Amino acid sequence: MAEAKTLHVKQVRSANGTPETQRRTLRALGLGRIGKERDLVDNESVRGQIFKVKHLVEVTER
Repeated sequence: MAEAKTLHVKQVRSANGTPETQRRTLRALGLGRIGKERDLVDNESVRGQIFKVKHLVEVTER
């Protein structure tokens, strides 16, 4: 079975001053502080969450 692709997501900007829904999305991604990083499975639901907070995070494919 082939390995699932992953996305490396790093929070690079603060969530201060953003709408509550964006702060909740960051928490759902496992982020919340500048510099925090996560490796997440590459699927449509995760990509949708990343799109919502794309101005706060940096994404690289692995």
